[in-house]
Amino acid sequence: MLAKFYHNNILNKPRLIIILLLLCLCFFGYFSKDFKLDASSETLLIEGDPDLKYLNEINKRYGAREFLVLTYTPKESMISSNSINNLSNLKKKIQSLNWVHSVITLLDIPLLNSSDEPLVERLQNYPTLNSDNINKQRGFSEILNSPVFRNFVISEDGKTSGIIVYLKSSNQDKKFKNKKEKEIYKDFLKKQNHKNILEIREVIKNFSSDSKIHLGGIPMIADDMMTFIKNDIIVFGFGVLLFIMATLWYVFRKLIWIIIPISSCFFAVLIMIGLLGLLGWKVTVISSNFIALMLILTMAMNIHMSTRYLQLSKQYPKYKKTRIISLTTNKMFWPILYTALTTIFAFLSLAFSEIKPIIDFGFMMTLGLMVSFLITFSLLPTLITLINFEKTSLNKEKGSLITDYFAKNSISNQRFIFSTTIIIIFLSIFGISKLEVENSFINYFNKNTEIYKGMKLIDEKLGGTTPLEVIIKFPKKDEEKSEEKDEDDWGDDDENDDKYWFTKDKINKINKVHNYLDSLEPVGKVLSFSSIIDVATQLNNNKSLGSLEMGVLYTKIPDNIKKEIIDPYISIEDSEARISLRIKDSLENLRRNDLLNKINYDLENKLNLSKDEYKLGGVLILFNNLLQSLFKSQILTLGFVMLGILVMFLILFKNIRLALIGVVPNFIAAFFILGLIGILGIPLDMMTITIAAITIGIAVDNSIHYIYRFKEEYAKLKNYNRTLKLCHSTVGKAILNTSITIVFGFSILVMSNFIPTIYFGVFTGIAMLLAMVSVLTLLPSLILKFKPFTQK
Repeated sequence: MLAKFYHNNILNKPRLIIILLLLCLCFFGYFSKDFKLDASSETLLIEGDPDLKYLNEINKRYGAREFLVLTYTPKESMISSNSINNLSNLKKKIQSLNWVHSVITLLDIPLLNSSDEPLVERLQNYPTLNSDNINKQRGFSEILNSPVFRNFVISEDGKTSGIIVYLKSSNQDKKFKNKKEKEIYKDFLKKQNHKNILEIREVIKNFSSDSKIHLGGIPMIADDMMTFIKNDIIVFGFGVLLFIMATLWYVFRKLIWIIIPISSCFFAVLIMIGLLGLLGWKVTVISSNFIALMLILTMAMNIHMSTRYLQLSKQYPKYKKTRIISLTTNKMFWPILYTALTTIFAFLSLAFSEIKPIIDFGFMMTLGLMVSFLITFSLLPTLITLINFEKTSLNKEKGSLITDYFAKNSISNQRFIFSTTIIIIFLSIFGISKLEVENSFINYFNKNTEIYKGMKLIDEKLGGTTPLEVIIKFPKKDEEKSEEKDEDDWGDDDENDDKYWFTKDKINKINKVHNYLDSLEPVGKVLSFSSIIDVATQLNNNKSLGSLEMGVLYTKIPDNIKKEIIDPYISIEDSEARISLRIKDSLENLRRNDLLNKINYDLENKLNLSKDEYKLGGVLILFNNLLQSLFKSQILTLGFVMLGILVMFLILFKNIRLALIGVVPNFIAAFFILGLIGILGIPLDMMTITIAAITIGIAVDNSIHYIYRFKEEYAKLKNYNRTLKLCHSTVGKAILNTSITIVFGFSILVMSNFIPTIYFGVFTGIAMLLAMVSVLTLLPSLILKFKPFTQK
């Protein structure tokens, strides 16, 4: 019934079909204008992570602001007149940008040791390195030895300083009437951010002759990743297209057989881009290779269809073109449908990953494969019908040396093939046991990118890159107030209640946790209220301040100073203290999960804090949650796709022995690539966890085509060896050609600036190559060994 409908409505009405397809192309082409990219930090997190909600609460409570970081390394001494003038002019230029709120440099740090005035007066009228009549060397030494600013705005060697550029508020918390309005506003912010980054880079360029300056910060990383995504889409798309054209020319040697499959690719990709625009799905760095994948998979379908059409043309030279097309579609519909379904199943398995961009990637490719299938069975037969061209046939001898070699070995060297397979299985098991998820965000980027250079310098010179927050919680109703209260000094003014918060118990607890965190090797800069106390102690002739003195000092400090140096570390209203630390992300022996477990254990068991007295938060937690979910995601996705494809093989072939024979070569290829990743010591990341499932999903296409054809030819020949040779010289060629196209297509991904994408391209290419060899050697050897087809 389906075949009759297809024949009557598709094959017999080519002009109507081409008009409808062109209308679809125009319709979806129009919506391609809404195709958008997304490089926000949320695209690299677990969906619905409660730790993200907590981090947002911390940021709001302690007044965190969005900022950019510049590393400034002058050629001369940091306090030479030339370096100071250069830094001062750089600050003025940046400050003049209308989107900049404020700029903090080495020249803005308060120098509080420069006079003998009372501490409160020094806080209200402090000099800086930029002040007149200041001893630059003495002031610089004070900053270099400051518990707050050392390894924060100045490196320990005094050669590199940090410049913090705070951005004006973008009102991201504003209310929106609907989701569309919110998305429009977010797109506006992205465009504005891109313009801002271009502006500040132009400023930096004018000062780079006298100093080395690197730009860092989340806004810059987000903008550069947007650029990476755009470049990847263009490079991958055109690169794969060139490889496909070269492959088509090598296989068919006729221009018409390049035009027809390329037309299918063009229609499928443009319609898919329009669909994404219409649905509002944004492409992330994870899914930036979707166009390349769609081209590869659409081309694989078209090569199988075209090859079978030409083989049938040669087999039935007297048949009319329409009859050969009908015969081709009848023979290829089910195997291509099942190859599409198994690949769709593999991509749908990515929904188990819990990581939003990977889930979106799976759904995108599922939709893309549906589009590719529909285009292959509508556009390709329609173009063959409408275009007049001489009959072309595949050269029987040309290009069959490799498949003939595999056929001979499958018949005569089965022992060697099975022995090699067993060795590969053992190597895979060994390698999988070595898999790990520890990875650093800095290593996601190529070493020649600005992201890597800036993060590396901040990591090594300015106290680390990955933030971690430790929040210490105190009782809300604190009776310690009465301990320090002196009616004669304080009076009963409720407005001064804040001064009573500073008790000895709280200060000791903050100091204890601060000092512990500072002692850990992976920890770079630690900042807390304890740092402020250390500065105050230095200024108080190295005499410790009592609770009473701290309370007095807190009430006397000007609001602007209080807001900058105290409010980020204590919240009297919430009775909390915040300890902010940064982790050296580039440390080779860093084990994030072990570090977090150690901190949690030590706070509870060594520092005697109860679980409700502290809580960890921050980017390190979010990144670690992502890493730890990778193993679970790998097991779930792989288990789901293996079970699902085995069931689909059982439905397709209705033979459990044949189903097992069909999946074994592809499962081995997927496990081997995971083992290879483990042996090479490459940690799993957001891209590499998708390799095994995607490899199985794409590689089983070859098994389906080969078994389907073997079953068809064996019914005629009734001889396993003759059938094997025939299949290798026919469908084997199509498998070889599509696999080569896929392998070279994936190799294009090495052009990315995003290291996980490079790994994805390299290892998926290797896996597909191994899967192709397995299907043309191990699969036929297993068929000969177990003889799953019964003679009638």
